[in-house]
Amino acid sequence: MSAARLARWTAPLLAALALLSPLGAGRAHAGDRLILFADRDDDDADGVPDGEQARVPQAPELFTVTRPTPIAPGTTFSIRGDAVRLLVDGAPVAAGADLPPRAGRVQLQATRAGRAEVTLFGRTLAVGAVEVHAVDGDGDEVDLARSHASMQRTPPARLGDDPLADTGDPDALRFVLRGFADDLPGTVTLVSYGADGAPRDALVDVPLGEVPCPSGVASALICASTRPIRAVADELDRRHPLVADRSLEVELGGAIGVASAGMEKLQMIRVAGPRRSPVGPIARYRAALRIFLVRLSPHGPPPVGADDAAAIAIARGEVARANAVWGACGVSFGPPGELSIAVVDPPRPHLLALGCDHGLPASGGVVRVRVDGREVTATLAAGMRPAAAARLVAAAITRAGFEARISDNPAMGAGAFGTSDVLVRRRGGQLAGLEPSTRGPLSSDATLTACIGRVDLADGLQHFGDVDAIVGTVEERALIKAFDDGDPATIEVFVVPSFGGGGRIGESFIAADGGSIRNVVLEDRGAVRTGRASFALAHELGHVLLDDPGHPDDFGVDAPTRLMDADAANASAYGPRRLLAGECGRAVLQSGPGARLALLRPWPLGPLGR
Repeated sequence: MSAARLARWTAPLLAALALLSPLGAGRAHAGDRLILFADRDDDDADGVPDGEQARVPQAPELFTVTRPTPIAPGTTFSIRGDAVRLLVDGAPVAAGADLPPRAGRVQLQATRAGRAEVTLFGRTLAVGAVEVHAVDGDGDEVDLARSHASMQRTPPARLGDDPLADTGDPDALRFVLRGFADDLPGTVTLVSYGADGAPRDALVDVPLGEVPCPSGVASALICASTRPIRAVADELDRRHPLVADRSLEVELGGAIGVASAGMEKLQMIRVAGPRRSPVGPIARYRAALRIFLVRLSPHGPPPVGADDAAAIAIARGEVARANAVWGACGVSFGPPGELSIAVVDPPRPHLLALGCDHGLPASGGVVRVRVDGREVTATLAAGMRPAAAARLVAAAITRAGFEARISDNPAMGAGAFGTSDVLVRRRGGQLAGLEPSTRGPLSSDATLTACIGRVDLADGLQHFGDVDAIVGTVEERALIKAFDDGDPATIEVFVVPSFGGGGRIGESFIAADGGSIRNVVLEDRGAVRTGRASFALAHELGHVLLDDPGHPDDFGVDAPTRLMDADAANASAYGPRRLLAGECGRAVLQSGPGARLALLRPWPLGPLGR
């Protein structure tokens, strides 16, 4: 949701909250009692509930007591009941102890549901404390501090006859309030917060219905529950008529909270990956992207947008959509504003492919090429394979005063041997220019061919097919290898104007294929235009993270709601946007910290806003 749209949406909401929210501003009263929320969440993200900590961070659910300045020496206090404790500058103070004269914050913190009376500074305050619990689709409690909410991985569905019954939904949570009947509100306000701590979405006046309390709860307390609340990635899922009144748009790393009229949280649970997967609970991981927007021609228009600034903004939007989808697996590609994005010209011809595509051995001949206008010649012996020929040519180019790097490719499906690319740069690192020799063909050898990789996007990027998917076309290799940073732990994304021949909007190179190009995604203007109908970037990134070239519907039942479906296009909540817990687990296994090449690194949850 854009900042402008959020502002337009929240202005009337805030006014409504001020009038309607039964929770007030965290200072609600039931008769002559002050109502507080038991502090069971984890504001400082250390894995310990705040109500159990020896040093409690500042939070809106703490009630600040008006105190004299300075506090008279020997001032004490008393508490009847075990539902609250007194904090002085965030540290709990035992009842009967003297209060420090120079104390700063003096606050009450509710720690459990119940009642208490606090006598302090010459007056007695009656307190009612309410607990907030999160309950999953199987009826199991989800700890607010030690666990997390997960984003919805199933399409919208109608609830059964009993809206408070356990649904088996692995992601939706019911929020259950526990306390004395007179202390519980009839409705609650639920707010989602972004990772920056700012309100993102809200459900106002969510009704509560009485439900049985778990065994062991005091008989004087009652429990009241919301319907199952869905944490969703975008407004398409959020606004679907079947679920609009129980869906919240969330962000990975953010939170869902029971909130005050000012949209400050009173209790919250963080949003992370699936709580159950083949690898156990998944919190949050981050992958590094490098994005290149390749112009149609040198100094020409960018592949998307009216100008470079617009192209970069569009690219950030593409990654934001991929973040939203992959957030269901606890995976992020980082804040869009922090992305490495460059608008670049197509590289000049700098790659000499020995063997071109089929990788036949030499019969005997000569390779001739001009490098920045300088003639370079290498003689091939009969039987020499492309890898050996590339090293001979690279040595000749090096003697001519240039830098030559060899990139060996595996054999493609119809190839005899693997081809080898010679990548040529000037001594300063800039790409050198390769041209055919004026003295003869690139290769006079009857069987071992040589090709100069030219990136000419006027007719579209020539893409790989089933036969050469492992190595890519010579044009693809010339494009991708020109921008290689030598770090296989980053994922390169190239956006081009179009692919040649039509019928394709994106493709990816994965590590499992064993090629010289891996962890690379290509998409064209058409892919960007499809937006949420196809989630093309998220789909292609999925091939890389799962390290799998296949699709769930390649040899099975069509799966049009799954992100990795081969051909689905549907810009609705039932389009290709869902990831299964098994796919989340595979992404961590194949690309996480324990993988041969870790593309995903842990991104621990910190306090909101940091």
